[in-house]
Amino acid sequence: MGESMSKPSVASFQDVAFFTAFKPYNLPPTNNNTPPRPSIFSTLRRPPVAKPNEFIPLFSDCIAAASSRTQEYLLFKDPEDKFHPSPEALTQIFLMTYISQSVNLNLTDIFNCTAMTPEQRILLGADWVWAVLEKSTKNPRIQIAVQVRHLSDKEGGEEDAALPETCSETVQMAQREFSDRNMYERMVDFCTSVGKDCYALFLFLGRKNDKSNIYGVLSNNFEAAIGKCNKIDRALLENFFKGSRYLHTPSGMMQAVVTRTEGDPLTLMIKFS
Repeated sequence: MGESMSKPSVASFQDVAFFTAFKPYNLPPTNNNTPPRPSIFSTLRRPPVAKPNEFIPLFSDCIAAASSRTQEYLLFKDPEDKFHPSPEALTQIFLMTYISQSVNLNLTDIFNCTAMTPEQRILLGADWVWAVLEKSTKNPRIQIAVQVRHLSDKEGGEEDAALPETCSETVQMAQREFSDRNMYERMVDFCTSVGKDCYALFLFLGRKNDKSNIYGVLSNNFEAAIGKCNKIDRALLENFFKGSRYLHTPSGMMQAVVTRTEGDPLTLMIKFS
């Protein structure tokens, strides 16, 4: 009455045995803590490596602002010929403009500027000191001591170096103690005592043949001149310009300073304006 049931064949059992006997390939266990491998595109977008001289364009901008502002007063002429900016005022204008611009550009953590007190100026001969700072310790790696020199109103002679009577007793004592060394020589002595990584920069706000521009002579080897002559003065420094065919820019000056081989002497003439 019902349908007949067929018995499974031997071949059917053999097929089942084949599939049950087959074992899939097991992948090796993975370590969940292993970081993923970076793609080829990520290696093409590596962050730029900070260079030690990246501050130079910012320094150049600060110098340009300070020089431009100071030049306005160097070129100023009172129609009645009664008012003339004092040498001290011109120095302060340059320095204040530079400091303001360096703060605005966040330069002070890389390249510092320290203004000297009246006592320090007498002892060291510098108006301020620039310093390239170590990134980790903020200690000075390279220093540039700056002394500003002016032209007087009388035939381009030196400014009167006499101290006003209002100077403190400490300043007057320091002046008497170092009376045998002029201001040029005091700064050279200071830089020499620090070493070849300390430069003396004499910044001229006007020269005899060009009263409206700003020039500089920088060297870490001025002490060599002391052995060849009796003293360092403006006449000696003016001779550097006579023998020079090329005037560096402020950025060129700084580039030469930071890339100088350790221990090598370096002397440059610079035009700042």
